[in-house]
Amino acid sequence: MDRNPDPECKNEEKKKICYIHSDDILQKCNTLMRIPNRADMVHSLIEAYGLLNCMSIVEPRQATDDELLGFHATNYIEFLHTLDDLSEEDKCGDEAEEFGLVYDCPIQDGVFHCASLVGGATITAAEKLVSGESDIAINWYGGWHHAHRDSASGFCYINDVVLGILKLRQKFDRVLYIDLDLHHGDGVEEAFCCTNKVLTLSFHKYSPGFFPGTGSCEERGYSKGKYYSVNVPLLDGLKDEEFYSIFYRIMCKVKEVFKPEAVVCQCGADGLEGDPMQSFNLSPSSLGQCIQYIMSLNKPLVLLGGGGYNFINTAKCWTYLTSIAINREISHDIPDHKYFSMYGPDFDLTVSVGNRSDSNTREYLHQIYTTVIDNLEKIGS
Repeated sequence: MDRNPDPECKNEEKKKICYIHSDDILQKCNTLMRIPNRADMVHSLIEAYGLLNCMSIVEPRQATDDELLGFHATNYIEFLHTLDDLSEEDKCGDEAEEFGLVYDCPIQDGVFHCASLVGGATITAAEKLVSGESDIAINWYGGWHHAHRDSASGFCYINDVVLGILKLRQKFDRVLYIDLDLHHGDGVEEAFCCTNKVLTLSFHKYSPGFFPGTGSCEERGYSKGKYYSVNVPLLDGLKDEEFYSIFYRIMCKVKEVFKPEAVVCQCGADGLEGDPMQSFNLSPSSLGQCIQYIMSLNKPLVLLGGGGYNFINTAKCWTYLTSIAINREISHDIPDHKYFSMYGPDFDLTVSVGNRSDSNTREYLHQIYTTVIDNLEKIGS
């Protein structure tokens, strides 16, 4: 059952915020192999800070087959339905491999039900914006941006991001998708690369051998969608200041030429210092600046999760971003809750920046920025 926010906890800007959550989706996401119990750590910290009192809590539903087939191929969805009934031999067979269900997308019990519930959760978030019931909808369970139309990829089985954008497109003519994850948002870009109604903007690490291997500046979209796929390929050692700087300058141009009517932002936390990906030097501060800028557009906004494999830092980050969404300052002191001991020895909400060597020279960043702006200039010209 949905729950309304405490009337004493309204933010100054009077924005209506909803938070997608249920015990069912929490328990299902807790069992995912790559991120065991991450969902509970994130939700528990948000709850411990009392932030749930400032949002409407909305229970998600399972995505219907019709909704899944709005993007995914019929034979792929039919195969996902059978996963729990497959023999061990079939789980390693040619058909499973054809659909990408190997290596980084293992078949585990209940994975389709979990993935379709996450898909339904992001659709639910989008529905709240379409109906006007919410200005900002938060689904930290979502953000699985690598799934393709007919195959799983990068531990993503159902592309909830695409499903949410398709729902938004029922009302909003132009939807902006922003991807802050360490990895390129390839599945979402692929879905919308031929349309000028959805602009995909991805900031990510781009390096030989780094997954998924896509996301260069040269990937700009096709046909009507040419120049509406925008990629900002970054190198190891990226720091907060330069990340937000290039984000801000590119976003100003995107706002000018695209004029979005709604925004979806994937807030992957795997670029933070301390993540096992060991790539960028970021803290939640720069992601928070990005979210504040996006909120300043005053457009309906969906905030999604994504990568983040240091679960403590991911929980800190998404709790901090939640506090920004509801416009409420929170203490740096981690409140007492069931995971409290895991935040030692400092028990502080902040995440220190890293000190890896920064490969993003001034010349490199200027070249990337110039290329991206030149491409954006061609929109509508």
